[in-house]
Amino acid sequence: MKKLVLLIALLRGCLGSPEDLQGKVFSFPEDSDTAYVKLTTDKEEPLQAVTVCLRYISDLTRPLTLFSLATPSEDNAFLLFKQKPGLYQPHVGQKVIDFTEVLEEKGLPGWVHVCVTWESSSGIAQLWINGKGSVRKGLNRGRSLQGKPSVVLGQEQDSYGGKFDKSQSFVGQISDLHMWDRALSPCEICAANEGSYFQPGNVLNWAALQYTMDGYVLLEKMVPTYNSCNNNNNNNRETTC
Repeated sequence: MKKLVLLIALLRGCLGSPEDLQGKVFSFPEDSDTAYVKLTTDKEEPLQAVTVCLRYISDLTRPLTLFSLATPSEDNAFLLFKQKPGLYQPHVGQKVIDFTEVLEEKGLPGWVHVCVTWESSSGIAQLWINGKGSVRKGLNRGRSLQGKPSVVLGQEQDSYGGKFDKSQSFVGQISDLHMWDRALSPCEICAANEGSYFQPGNVLNWAALQYTMDGYVLLEKMVPTYNSCNNNNNNNRETTC
């Protein structure tokens, strides 16, 4: 009986039991093609709409990957890529659009809350930065994302679950990630940005996240940054000194 209990515990550890990560961050301390976080979801039905929201901080000016979802047939099934400061590139089913002239805080890097919404029926995609929406653009209308998703943080998948490129890796911290199988309303996105009550992701939920870490990745408590101490906007977290 003891052996059975131990085996179940080991299996849970390998598979990654859902964990509440509120107030925590994944830290990616350096450029790498081996460090990543693998997120697990039970969602296998075709996705006709997607919203992904997350909070991140990074001082990189080179291209970086914020969110990578691949399927067995498409490595860039749903990808949020930042080409350079002010230029975000959502990909859906291997097609991409640019959102340019995105305004972010100047000076020292601070936490950025970013969301992307997309609906297959209309093809409309929209980017949201710190609760402010971009223009709405068309992206791969009529397409659905099919197959079991492979979701990775910290790297961009050039094949299903792998083939990472160090020059596209993420360096910094990521927190508060949620994913839904629908396009959130502006009101819902504002609530997520403010950290007030909102319906958590039904595909990926930061408060019940199933994940595994590989390579030089740390799970840490969120710590304040310069702009966390000098303003009261809703992109920051309450801290105790």
